[in-house]
Amino acid sequence: MGRKSEISRKTGETDITLSINIDGSGKGNITTGVGFLDHMLNLFAKHGLFDLDVKAKGDLEVDAHHTVEDVGIVFGQAIKQALGEKKSIRRYGSSFVPMDETLVLVALDISGRPYLVFDAELKCERLGNMETELVEEFFRAVAFNAGITLHIKALYGSNTHHIIEAMFKAFGRALDDATREDDRIKGVMSTKGIL
Repeated sequence: MGRKSEISRKTGETDITLSINIDGSGKGNITTGVGFLDHMLNLFAKHGLFDLDVKAKGDLEVDAHHTVEDVGIVFGQAIKQALGEKKSIRRYGSSFVPMDETLVLVALDISGRPYLVFDAELKCERLGNMETELVEEFFRAVAFNAGITLHIKALYGSNTHHIIEAMFKAFGRALDDATREDDRIKGVMSTKGIL
């Protein structure tokens, strides 16, 4: 059973199929053509204990922008669909993740009110075939399509790979925390009655 969804999206720039199992065990099967993004999404799945399958083809002859952003859009839509009415979920989640010299905080609220605060200095402009400025674009696409208020802050760190890796691990852990069901929560965690 479990909370699962699958979304497909095809445009003139990308062709993406993505499935997620919120109640998974950390299995990632990711092929986007953007090696660094594949690595980050596998880390997200493993550290958040989600099962995530992503198959994406994009116009990488242009650059990675459309592929990374569109994967974020589909990823956010899949999270939202898998959570359905959000009954009994804890709603809030946060995680501090250290990686060598780096420390990153991710805090989120599955509120239905999309917002992104991204506070990090990424000194290296490119990792593999991905521009590092696309990390913020990816998380914005996820937050706005999932209906998540998402705060990401690199407290300190100098190695760009470490900073971004800690972000994806912390996002996985925080989302796992927020999507956990608690039988003490009747309906949704809101006095409004909806999220």
